[in-house]
Amino acid sequence: MAQSQSQKRQREVQALGLLSGGLDSTLAVCVLREQGVEVLGLSFRSCFFETSKAEAAASRVGIPLRTIDFTEEHLRLVRNPPHGYGKCMNPCIDCHALMLRHAGQLMQAEGYDFIFTGEVLGERPMSQNREALRVVAEESGYPDVVLRPLSAQLLPPTKPEREGLVDRSRLLAIRGRSRKPQMELAGKFGLTDYPTPAGGCRLTDPNFSRRLKDLFDHGRVTTVRDIELLKIGRHFRLSPTVKVVMGRDEQENHRLLSLRESGDTHLVVVGPPGPDTLIPACQGLREENVQLAARLTVSYSDAPKNEPASARITTGEEGYEFTALGVPREEAQKLLI
Repeated sequence: MAQSQSQKRQREVQALGLLSGGLDSTLAVCVLREQGVEVLGLSFRSCFFETSKAEAAASRVGIPLRTIDFTEEHLRLVRNPPHGYGKCMNPCIDCHALMLRHAGQLMQAEGYDFIFTGEVLGERPMSQNREALRVVAEESGYPDVVLRPLSAQLLPPTKPEREGLVDRSRLLAIRGRSRKPQMELAGKFGLTDYPTPAGGCRLTDPNFSRRLKDLFDHGRVTTVRDIELLKIGRHFRLSPTVKVVMGRDEQENHRLLSLRESGDTHLVVVGPPGPDTLIPACQGLREENVQLAARLTVSYSDAPKNEPASARITTGEEGYEFTALGVPREEAQKLLI
């Protein structure tokens, strides 16, 4: 005999929710907890985003949070996303599907009833339109248990709704890019301290995306170290295989040196303050490339303009000095990625 809805709710319903730390995912938690659903937040760490906002949001609303580090898997996906990129280098459809796949596996392994997200129909035209939401759920492998509480009444009922684990009439019908409904809902739940939209994923940043595309376009086998280098400094493309990364201040210089590997070439001006510069280990590095990198390093240092300066060049344990004029800034700008 089929259970009634009241019988099904005699036990505590447990849900696993993707928590980015933004307002939408936090509100999705609140909407479900208002119905008595016990929630575990799930956040993801990659070389393209981190979990501090999710940790803050989980603390703010008082739910436990579990973090999955899927850096290597995510990097492979970003390199070759089946559904392509958004406006920048952001493969949002494939990324969301991957996260939900992990969430679904955890749901099955630990006995949760369903998974949910803070996605809002139409909020992002490319990745949150009706078809995109359907594709994400389908490709997660768990399409019938992916609930979007903020837009559920605009979408087909899911299994937890049909079976009475949640009351569909108490879910919401938010649509579009306006933030007004979410802000009003935040007031209802007493949420006053929440981050502004966007800004969490580097793949949506045009400058970072331009550097990442350059990296992919030049055929390098991309590592996590390569991605970390993209986050700092100035980047210059000298040839199809040779790139220069230059610190912009003392903090970036220290970060750059912390990422240095044994095959890299390090350059620094002797005497006047200036940037630390790396040529990441690569094939086809010629002396002319190293000399140009030295001239660029001189150009961005405090060495007197239009006067030769000496740069110290070190690869492994071997080093030498090279004296040269800096590159005119307008010429250096042409090499910037």
